[in-house]
Parts: sequence; C-alpha cells; structure tokens
Amino acid sequence: MAFLPTTRAELSARRQDGVDFVIVSGDAYVDHPSFGSALIGRWLESLGYAVGVIARPDPSDVEAFRALGRPRLAFLVAGGAIDSMVCKYTANRKPRSEDEYAPGGDPCLCRGADGSIHGFSVNGKPASARPDKAVIAYSGKCREAYKGVPVIAGGLEASLRRLSHYDYLSDTVRKPVILDSKADLVVYGMGERAIAEAARRLSEAAAGSAASVEGRSFDTGLLRGIRGTTWRTSRAEDLPDGALRLPDHEAAAGDAKTFAESFAAQYRNTDPGSAKPLVEAAAGQFVVQEPPQPPLSRAELDVVYGLRFERAWHPVYERFKGVPALAEVRFSISSSRGCYGACAFCALAFHQGRIVSGRSRESIVEEARELTRLPGFKGYVHDVGGPTANFRGPACRKQAKGSACVDRRCLAPEPCPSLEVDHRDYIDVLRAVRAVPGVKKAFVRSGVRFDYLMADRDHTFLRELAAHHVSGQLKVAPEHVSNRVLALMGKPPRRVYDAFAAEWAAVNRELDLKQYLVPYFIASHPGSELSDAIELAEYLRDSGFVPDQVQDFYPTPGTLATAMYRTGLDPLTMEPVFVARGAKERSYQRALLQYSKPENRSLVLEALRLAGRSDLIGTGPKCLVR
Repeated sequence: MAFLPTTRAELSARRQDGVDFVIVSGDAYVDHPSFGSALIGRWLESLGYAVGVIARPDPSDVEAFRALGRPRLAFLVAGGAIDSMVCKYTANRKPRSEDEYAPGGDPCLCRGADGSIHGFSVNGKPASARPDKAVIAYSGKCREAYKGVPVIAGGLEASLRRLSHYDYLSDTVRKPVILDSKADLVVYGMGERAIAEAARRLSEAAAGSAASVEGRSFDTGLLRGIRGTTWRTSRAEDLPDGALRLPDHEAAAGDAKTFAESFAAQYRNTDPGSAKPLVEAAAGQFVVQEPPQPPLSRAELDVVYGLRFERAWHPVYERFKGVPALAEVRFSISSSRGCYGACAFCALAFHQGRIVSGRSRESIVEEARELTRLPGFKGYVHDVGGPTANFRGPACRKQAKGSACVDRRCLAPEPCPSLEVDHRDYIDVLRAVRAVPGVKKAFVRSGVRFDYLMADRDHTFLRELAAHHVSGQLKVAPEHVSNRVLALMGKPPRRVYDAFAAEWAAVNRELDLKQYLVPYFIASHPGSELSDAIELAEYLRDSGFVPDQVQDFYPTPGTLATAMYRTGLDPLTMEPVFVARGAKERSYQRALLQYSKPENRSLVLEALRLAGRSDLIGTGPKCLVR
C-alpha cells in the first residue's frame, strides 16, 4: 500500500498525470485514521477519486501549493487536527515551543514545492510555519496558485469557525470563516457524507462541461443544499425556506447579549433530527448553515475505519524522527464517535454531535489484529475508546431514532430518566480485543465518564476496567469541586466524583491492586471565582493529591464556555456568569491549584489575602502556605 502522493515524482511513480483533489493541511502527513486529512483522503480514494496531499506547505511560497499541479475538481483545505491558534499559542497567549504535528515537533519546519523539508523564517528569524488562522491563509494561497479551482474548507478549525465566533487571541468576534477565507464551501462536523456528495456534484459537472478544466467557470450554486456544510450568497432570494435568521454579524460582534443569543440559537440547532438551516448576514453577504449530517451508522463506520492505511508518517520525515503526534495513537483504536456528555468547555457537540455511534466488535477486533502485525508493536493496545470511552451508542431511544434533546443534558446535573445505562457492549469489545493473539493488554486511556459508570447498577465494567485495562493510574476529569462551577461546566456534583473515587478504591482493594486516580482540573473556567479556586485548593490539600499539570481554561471557538467567557452570560439562561479575564486573575487560580510549588508562593499569598482567607496562611495543618 502506498502513501497518497505528495509530489509530482510520487505521482509519476503511481503512473498518474494528476489528481482530482488536493488536500492542503497544516499538519505533517501521517497516514493514520486518527488524522482527518488521511481519513478523508482514503475515503475519497475508495470512492474512485485520485487524491494528493500537500502537507504543511511553506506558507510564503505559492509554488508549494502547485506541488501536485492543478487539481481537476477542488482544493480541500484544513488547518490541521487542532485549531491553528490553539496549536500555536498557549492559554496565556504565548507561542508554543513545540508542534506535535510538525516534523520532529519543530514548529518551524515546512515543505517546499520540490518536497524537501526546510525551516521557515520571518525577517531572518525562525518562525512557526503554521500560519495564524491557517484555513484562511491556505485558502488564499490555493486561489493564488490556480484561479478558478473550487476551494472547500473542512476539519476542526473550519468546523468550529463556521459562523460568527469569538477568537481568543485577537479578543474579537470574527466573521464566518467562509467569508474571510473566500472558500466556496465549508464542511463542518465529521465530513465523509458531505464531502462525498460535494465530490459527486463536482465530478458530474466536470464530466458535463465542454470547456477545458482551466477554462471552466465554477457555478457556486452547485454545492448548495448539502447537509453538514455552510455556503455563501449575496442574494436574499437564494436563502432556503424555513431558515432561522441569526443576528447579523455586526450586531453579535458589538453586543455581548446579542452574541449570547446568537450562540444559543446555534447551540440548539446542532441536532440532525430537529435543526433548521441557519442564516447569518455579514459583510454584505449571507452565510447559510445547512442542518448537520446524521452520524454514520455502525456499518458505515466499519467501512471508513476498515480502509487501508500505512499507519505511519510519510518517509520524508524519517530524518526528523517522524511526527510526535503519531506516538499516542499508533497502537490505539477509535471505537466510537460523538459524545452526549455536553461539557460546556468541549466543542464535541458542535463538531461530532451528541449522538454516539460505535463500530462493531468485529471491525475493532480486525483492527487489533492489524496492530499486532505492525513493526514496533509490543503487545499493548494503547487505547480502545473515543471522545468518551464508555459511550458506545445513543443515550436513549429518542437519540436512537436520530434526534437529541436541545434543552437538557443527558447526565448533568443528574442523569436523565430516559438515559439507558449499559456497558455490556463495551465489555464485549474489550474482552474480544484482549483475546486477540499477540495482545498482552488493551488500555482505556481516552477517559471514562465516571458519572455514567456510577449510574450503572452492574459494576462488572468497573471491575474489569481495574483488573485488565489500567496500569497503575486511571485518568479522570472531575474538572472542579465547586458545585456552582460544576453546574456551569455541565459536570455532575462533587458527591458523584467522591462516590466514584471511593468505589474505585474499594474495587482495587478487593483485587489486591495498587492503582490510583489521576484527576484533571481546570483553572479559571467561567463561573469560577477566587473562592471556588480556594475550595479546590483545600480539596487537593485534604486529598493529598498534587497535580503535576493544571489546565488553564482556553476559550476556543464552538464551546458554550467560550460564549460565557466572551459575554459574561450563560447563553442558555442569560444569567450573569463571573469570568476571570486578566492574566493576574487567571494566575491566582492556576497557582492555587499548585499551591505547594515554591514558585507559586507569592501568588498564593496574594490571592488568599485578597480573598480574606489569611486563615490559610501559616504553619497549621489546614494552611496552604507559610
């Protein structure tokens, strides 16, 4: 099996004179199903299209975008597996020193028109080769490279910026990405169905055109009406009947309450069973969001993940010791998509959707067998999971029929009475994987939703998780301990995590195992006041857990929590929400979560005095700092 072509030399080796689609991505090319560009590329290839990849091109050199010649049908542009701004900058707006999706993790490395890897620089100084807002930058270069070729944007960055969105780095509300990028179409969500339909239409139009490819004018109306996409028009008569009109971009950008109202409307129209087309006016044009695509069925997921992949980085990266992002997923298996957890700080509801679909046991086992044949496999499957490992199917009968509730969460603040809690399918999958010859152990590392686990009266899964699928530590995400903050996060009350922690300890005692929980917490989430951060610090003191890492809340497009951060309102209730905004306020909350670190001492002292909690300063057993 060969990699998708990345240069004209590789095209010649395949005896191809060109390609139908050129995928342009901000990531180095890794041919693995966990990387969206590879997955879409292989999917289109399976449908009979010729596909090439321009991976991490030199953003200053238009010739790098001509590396495969003029695509017959379209450029497909993606920022990468992660939003380019999140990939490049920390929550404190500082440039990151590493890029896991770059050759050798070096953010400065990119690929030129001849396929060689070189360092990128600006004014003679090394600089990240991943441009800010990569979808916009790459789309512009594609237009410059070959005028008249349709540009379709997709992937996470385009998906979550498909309508007016808050951009944390610039602290502004930006227009829909289709306008700034001048793309002809944006595919949002998991794009297999949408891109297949777009490809079919483009192919049929090309076949019916008497003009040459170079001379053919592109009819922008050709790609309208495809679920899971956004498109643009300047004519009101083009707008679909029954569409919901959002506030104009200028109004949402200028007023917090209007932005919150717009976000709430978007949030309530992410379900494929009930969503209406959405229309937003911006910069003299209309952007139309078609309703989401339904999730792929189990059989369709099996087909997609059953496509053949090299499961390796492209050989051009060998001298840089490869691409670091592959290490975590190379021996992992994606078993499901979607998440009905609906955490406020997570964009899954906007991207993959709330209706979970899972692959069949047979498909997962076949992939496990394939892993055992890979070079370097030592018997350990690193993960069998998904966005939430122990979600394997729809939450209830309503979701099973293709529709999710728009006005409630499935698990928080308490499990919905209609929630069907059942781990049997996942247990069967895990048992089958660990029975594959050559597999010593199959880990569950992508995270379990502990409140869903605790809602299951049958604790078979808990026991098997402890006995077979953990090695010393289980990572979980309570995120906070303040019930007020947890409610805004969409997480269960503290008592649920405490009950889970006690049950986990009891099961491990029964099994005579010494295995511990590693909880993740978020600092400065909207709603978290200084008193809440102190409550969390006291919890850490009493539990004896010292977190090695603390996650600062990062406002990213497409999340409910980001809308709270922007507006100071909960868009679903329009109630005020406290927001820790400045670097100083945020540093207090982060320092309190690691209060015992010497470098945090002055910040902790200042925060405690500011909060009127000098009782926690001193040498007593309850004190946080001397």
